[in-house]
Amino acid sequence: MRSSLCSGLALVFVTACSGRAVPDPRSAAEEYAQAASRGDGDAIYEMMTTSAQKSRSREDVKRLVSEQRSELAEQAKTLTAKDARVEAVARLRYEDGEEAQLELREGRFWITSSGVLPGGSRTPEQALDQLRRVLARRSYAGLMRVLTPSTRAAIEQDLRSLVSGLERPETLHVEVTGDGAIVTIPGGHSVKLKREGGVWRVDDFD
Repeated sequence: MRSSLCSGLALVFVTACSGRAVPDPRSAAEEYAQAASRGDGDAIYEMMTTSAQKSRSREDVKRLVSEQRSELAEQAKTLTAKDARVEAVARLRYEDGEEAQLELREGRFWITSSGVLPGGSRTPEQALDQLRRVLARRSYAGLMRVLTPSTRAAIEQDLRSLVSGLERPETLHVEVTGDGAIVTIPGGHSVKLKREGGVWRVDDFD
């Protein structure tokens, strides 16, 4: 029930990002609290998103509310407490599976995490998920964003050195052995080449 409510809130907030006034998330929380305290399954169902309503019918929601009425009443007290803090979060999922996360602060949404923009992972699991996504996309730029500054700087320095050493390939010494070759690059790098079907390709480099 909580996830269904959060999904509903996210939908409302996302549609408000187009320049219209952003609704106060506390109002939605209070509306849910009132419905929960009454055990009003119909009201709670109406607050759910279309996708959430497809996963649970109105009768299913009413039955759950009836079965968990005492727990929902306790939830309602917590939501309406003076020290309760309401946080609004929106998640946008793109067609390629990437997600952008936004938080509502001071009446507008701010990007906190995005697969195409720098963002901070709040847990180790989120950092690993970002790494998986950029590797799946074969995204060098994305990979650089998820690395620590020191690791990123070291990799970029190595690549700059390799690029600089390859500026004049015709001057490099190439040791050819059959269909393999090794090239020593200024700066301490080396490149291994392999010939397949008459075409030379890079087999490895360091």
